[in-house]
Amino acid sequence: MSGELRATLEDLERARADLSRWDDRWANDSSNNPNKYWSERQAARRRVRELTAKLKSQGDLEMTDHERLCAVLDSIVPNASNGQVIDHEGVRYRRRFFPEEKSRSGKTVTVWGRTWEKA
Repeated sequence: MSGELRATLEDLERARADLSRWDDRWANDSSNNPNKYWSERQAARRRVRELTAKLKSQGDLEMTDHERLCAVLDSIVPNASNGQVIDHEGVRYRRRFFPEEKSRSGKTVTVWGRTWEKA
């Protein structure tokens, strides 16, 4: 890895505990403010998502069959656009993007997820 530290399972457990702590604080809050702790919860969710992805790419966490397929297809066509169809081992796959994270208002997507599905 170029200058990056390896993620560890302990990092992931700490991040999950942090997310749980913020979710509990939000659930037990009686201030009538639905946006209280919003940014902290979003940051904790993002950290868990990033660490999980990094651990899977490092091989420390098991990838699902679909995740392995997506990794192979991403290596074949790294800059595929939404809706692009490719043929791999006799099966056609279509690239799809979906919102993973939205702004506080819910109108703007801040992080896009991506996957491949059978066409």
